[in-house]
Formats: sequence, C-alpha cells, structure tokens
Amino acid sequence: MAAQNLCFMAMRSSKLLSRPSYLLSVQMQMLSSFPPHTRKMSMDAQSVASKLTSSGLLRTQGLIGGKWIDAYDGKTIKVYNPATGESIVDVACMGGRETNDAISAAYEAYRSWSKTTAAERSKFLRKWYDLLMIHKEELAQLITLEQGKTLKESIGEINYGAAFIEFSAEEAKRLYGDIIPAPLSDRRLFVLKQPVGVVGAITPWNFPLAMITRKVGPALACGCTVVVKPSELTPLTALAAAELSIQAGIPAGVVNVVMGNAPDIGDALLASPQVRKITFTGSTAVGKKLMAGSAETVKRVSLELGGNAPCIIFDDADLDVAVKGTLAAKFRNSGQTCVCANRIIVQEGIYEKFENALCDAVQSMKVGDGFSEGVTQGPLINEAAVEKVESLIHDATSKGAKVITGGKRHSLGFTFYEPTVISDVNNEMRISREEAFGPVAPLLRFKTEEDAIRIANDTNAGLGSYVFTNSIQRSWRVAEALEYGLVGVNEGVFSTEVAPFGGFKQSGLGREGSKYGMDEYLEIKYVCLGNMNKE
Repeated sequence: MAAQNLCFMAMRSSKLLSRPSYLLSVQMQMLSSFPPHTRKMSMDAQSVASKLTSSGLLRTQGLIGGKWIDAYDGKTIKVYNPATGESIVDVACMGGRETNDAISAAYEAYRSWSKTTAAERSKFLRKWYDLLMIHKEELAQLITLEQGKTLKESIGEINYGAAFIEFSAEEAKRLYGDIIPAPLSDRRLFVLKQPVGVVGAITPWNFPLAMITRKVGPALACGCTVVVKPSELTPLTALAAAELSIQAGIPAGVVNVVMGNAPDIGDALLASPQVRKITFTGSTAVGKKLMAGSAETVKRVSLELGGNAPCIIFDDADLDVAVKGTLAAKFRNSGQTCVCANRIIVQEGIYEKFENALCDAVQSMKVGDGFSEGVTQGPLINEAAVEKVESLIHDATSKGAKVITGGKRHSLGFTFYEPTVISDVNNEMRISREEAFGPVAPLLRFKTEEDAIRIANDTNAGLGSYVFTNSIQRSWRVAEALEYGLVGVNEGVFSTEVAPFGGFKQSGLGREGSKYGMDEYLEIKYVCLGNMNKE
C-alpha cells in the first residue's frame, strides 16, 4: 500500500476522530487550536510528569530489540494534554526504517520465544501483570494526562487492561491440540496449535493501555512476538507498559514499540513478509485498506472497527436501570468508545418518562479536568472531535431534532463539551448513521418490537448493542435478532477479558479476549503418522 493512499484514507475517514490513524497534520491542527499561552505545562501537570519521570515510566523513545531508540532522523512529535492544550513531552517520530528494524528484532526474537514452554511464557506474563498493578496509580495518571478521561475511569482501564495480561498468562497453559480417531489402524492423526509469528498491532487513543494488552497478551501467550504502533495522540501509556514488560524480564525483541509517521509505519508492517498477522482497532475505512494491503503477503487479519450501537428501551424496562445503564453506555470516556450507545431507541409508552429521567441525570454530570475531584466527564480528544459533534447536532436540529439539554461547548473552553440529549431524532439523520464519538445522546421513538429491531439493524455496523426490558422472553428474542457481536441486556458495560469482543458486518473480523481470542494468534497444524503398526 502506498503511504499516500493510507494517509488519504486516514484523513478522509468519517470516523477518523475515533481511531489511531491520526497523522502529523492532525496533531498540528490540534496545536493551532489552542491559544499560545496555554502551551506551557501547568504546575499540576508538571508534578504528575515529574513523578512519572522519577518512576522511569515516562518514556519518549521507541523500543526496538530491547533498546530505547530515538527516531533515526531525530524528528519528534508533541503529546498534548487535551484538558488544557499543554504540551506534555516530545516523543520520537519514527517511520519505515525504524519499523523495519523493529520487525527484524521481533522476527529474531520469535525464533527463541516461540520455543519457550507455555509455563515459561505464563510466568513472564504474570510478572508483567503484577508490575502493571503495582504501578496502577502512575499509569492511571498517565492515561488521564495524555487522553483526558477521569482518573477514576483511568484506574478502571488499568484494571481492565491488566486483566488481559493475567488472563493470557493463565490461558497460555491451555492451548490444547486434538487427537483425531484415524480411519486406518496404522495411522495416528493429531492437531497442533502453533504461533502465527510476528504480529503488527495498531491501536487507538481512546484506551491507550487496554487496546494494547488485549492484543499483546494473547499474542505473547501463544508464542508470537509483536511490533506495536500506538496512536500518536497517546503513545506514553504504551511506552510505559513496554518499560514494565522489560522489567518483567520479557526478552528483548519480543515486545517492540514504534510511533510517529502512521503511513510509513503501516506500509512497513504491510509490506514485510516477516509480519504474519495484523491486528487493528480503528475506523472501518482504514481497516479496509489494511485488509487490502495484507493481501499481498496473505497475512492473517483481525479487525475491530467502527460501531453504531443501538440502545433499545422497551416500555416494560425498569426506568432506573435503563437510565443508569444508558448513562454508562453513552457517556463513558465522554462518549469516546467504540461501543458507546450511538442511538437510544425508546418505545413510545415510556419515551417521555425516560427522556425526563435521562435529562435529569445528564444535567447532574460534572465536567472538568480528569484530575479534579468529582468530575464524571473529561474533554474530547481535540478540536476536530468537537467540530464533528457540532456538525452532527447541527444536521439533526436542521432536520427537526430538538436539543433538550446541553448542545454546545462547555464554559470551560478548550475541547470540553456539554453532556447533551437531543430528541425527535430519526434513523436518516447523520447522527444516526455516523459514529459520533462524543457526549451526545440521540433519542429515537419506536412502536413495536419489530420496529426496534429494524431500526437497530439498519446500519453497516454491528459491534455493540444494548437492550433494556424486564421480559425474559423478549430479551432472548431481541438478543438473537440483533445483528451485533455484543449484546448487553439490562447492562451498560459488558466488556471483560473472559468474553469474546468483536463485531458483525463492517464492524470487523475476529474476536479479542476470552479463549476465542487466543485462536486469532494460532495456526492449526494437522499431523498424520503412518506405518504405526510396524517396528
């Protein structure tokens, strides 16, 4: 894939705001959107950064073959605090040359890592998990500093992300093969599971740790080595996690991290025959390009792509449960998750009650810097994210939707946006067709169960979905009818390391987490032994 093609697709993608394919020009746009006087780090941010530096977790170089390395041409890129526009630190801006060296290091390390016993790999991963938990507070501060989510949510992400490493450590010892009954008495048939090889992992900014551990944990457990390309917006958490992998004793070259020039890095990963698998979380548009680019060397591909999650509220739902679940599904991380409720589809008999209750709850949300006490919503990632939210709301209101609460930039300025509820939305408005990735809850009205299912499935996406009802029969019917890889019934947060995560239709291929996610990093080899009756 030509670099300019990947760049073009990344810049043209309607879901660029939610994904890891941001390029340098987008970062420069973000810088220009902040007043010059805000670009120096505040004392609070300096204090956090200083503590992280003292702990050895604030890294600015890439990791290649066990060594921390600057970009070969000396270029750097700034990482910003989205709550203030402050520059946190400059990190290495790497490209194709560094990525090729990282691939070579991973390929060399694969020769020995793939031959270690499952028990040995399990011990390394368990030590890495222990270190992640020991440094939970520092890592959470780092996430809040570079990504903007509240400190409470950041701590939750560390627990969630580290759990994938713990699960992988446990599951490494359970990668069983099979014995197949042979059709002939002198034959023995069996199946081996072996690692795919070097894995290129491309991850987004909205979960800077969990989206990495969800890929790297099972890869290492299966005997693969990895080259991680984190988002240019949030590379610091990835680098801190990599530092802890070194401290855990994971051998040099098993985990490599490169960041910077996204097209060049992507091109190198796609072109290399030594990279046998690409795992990507990002937009559907970029996922398609990666899938096409992988065809040249016939790489394995797993893709977790865009979502357009429906949240269906039936008349018989418990109102309090439905409101609480919808808040969690919609406003977590300021609406910046791939499974955020993008369309809240409410049955007409409960519509007004639900709208009023949701508005009351939304109006009580506290917006602010993620480090501040009691804050439940932080900033959006940058100015472009705010502009997309504004565009979607303008389109909806111009076509008859009404803003019930919120609907404008927050008085705090920067990239803060008011938690918003809009009503009288229909499924033809852009906000129903595009992933908003912001704190906006659009309410749609429906009459019958069949209507709800039709509206919910009327999209090319099929990742997360939510249903609120007190009817057991209905919960089964609707869960089975929804064309989505994930269904939460009377629950607004369903992600866990022990369950498979992935989508239908254009929301992706493959699964992450659980025993099913392990299979994404394994090749199946059939072995036939003949002449077994002879000495």
